[in-house]
Amino acid sequence: MKSPPRRPQTNEIKISGSFISWFEIPALNFERAVNFYNYIYQITMETNFMNGYSMAFFPGESEISGAIIFGEGSVPSDKGLLIYLNGGNDLDLVLNRIEPAGGRVLMPKQIINETAGYFALFIDSEGNKMALHSNN
Repeated sequence: MKSPPRRPQTNEIKISGSFISWFEIPALNFERAVNFYNYIYQITMETNFMNGYSMAFFPGESEISGAIIFGEGSVPSDKGLLIYLNGGNDLDLVLNRIEPAGGRVLMPKQIINETAGYFALFIDSEGNKMALHSNN
């Protein structure tokens, strides 16, 4: 693998806020995936069809958001990229809904450290490896 080029000296990219602006969680069965996330978060995702893809959007007021996506090339995976979803005040509330919704808990709630909070790992209804994070 080639090394990346040296950092440019001019025209540096200015990032305000987070490096993440959007994420998509692939689904094999769109309805099942939407039902899974609606259940574990107790939400109602808005759905739409655009550019050949079915999408269900996570609600929120943050500049960072995402969607479940179903269509060509959207393949769930338990390898590679790992997305940490917000577990709210205490991720146990979401984590306890994973298995009844058709997912599987891989790692129960663990402390990262006193300042970073807690995390847990799970497989969603589609086979995606995901994580939860909360401060408590």
